[in-house]
Amino acid sequence: MNLKFLETFVWVARLRNFSVAAEKLCTTQAAVSNRIATLERELGVRLFERDLRNVGLTPHGQRALPQAEAIMRMVAEFERSISDAGQMRGTVMIGTVDSVVYAWLPRLIERVKETYPNVAIDLNVDTSLNLARQVQDGQIDLGLIMGPVVAPHIRNIELCVFDCLWIASPKLPLKPGRLAIADLTDYPIFAYSKGSQPHHSVLRAIELSGIDIETVRVFNSNSLATITRLIRDGVGVATLPRAVVQEFLDTGELHVLDVEATLPALHFHAVFNDNPGNALPALIADMAAEIAAS
Repeated sequence: MNLKFLETFVWVARLRNFSVAAEKLCTTQAAVSNRIATLERELGVRLFERDLRNVGLTPHGQRALPQAEAIMRMVAEFERSISDAGQMRGTVMIGTVDSVVYAWLPRLIERVKETYPNVAIDLNVDTSLNLARQVQDGQIDLGLIMGPVVAPHIRNIELCVFDCLWIASPKLPLKPGRLAIADLTDYPIFAYSKGSQPHHSVLRAIELSGIDIETVRVFNSNSLATITRLIRDGVGVATLPRAVVQEFLDTGELHVLDVEATLPALHFHAVFNDNPGNALPALIADMAAEIAAS
């Protein structure tokens, strides 16, 4: 049995579309149709029901899919265990959030370069919400994001957990000692991008404090470089992981505030499609987990 035909069956079954599967496999729709027809003849059963608009699995196809996926995973594992990592080639599209960039992404990039010298990396920095959608749509191979992502055929590997702290510049004229959120409301509070988990956590903390949310200036940005620059200049207060601002805490440009309202920790995951025939995202995800834990 031709493994390429089996891989084609898996992708058509997942995507429910011959032309989309052809794009994913970098071939033509005619080639995909021919592979499926040949596989069906070899097996003596119909794997798909087809009409003008839809492609669906037959009962035979439904039974075949889990086994075909297991075979493709075994083939990929065999290739990983036997092949020379230095000979692996290709491009991996990685999407990441700013927090990972500041914390340990440079070490991951160096490890990938050392282990897979012939593999190129396309890097995209965006919000977790956008990157999760891009992973599911197949636009990027691997997301290093605040997760997990619960969706079919998506794997999640936990990377690290960052405490989210209240941070400000010592030049900001706040009273010394323990602070309530009411003590911060004279200044803008910089959160992550609107709709993100940290942004919702800040809004929730304000609500629980009994303050009218409409009276508090919560500013949003998906650029941590912008946020850290503004709070270093004393513009306002921010909620950030220590790893993002450690260098400025060490120099004294920023300090951690003792605020009564604690914020939930941020959980980061490596997220990728469980794709047959593409081992690199899983390999790099495992690297990321090792580096994040060190």
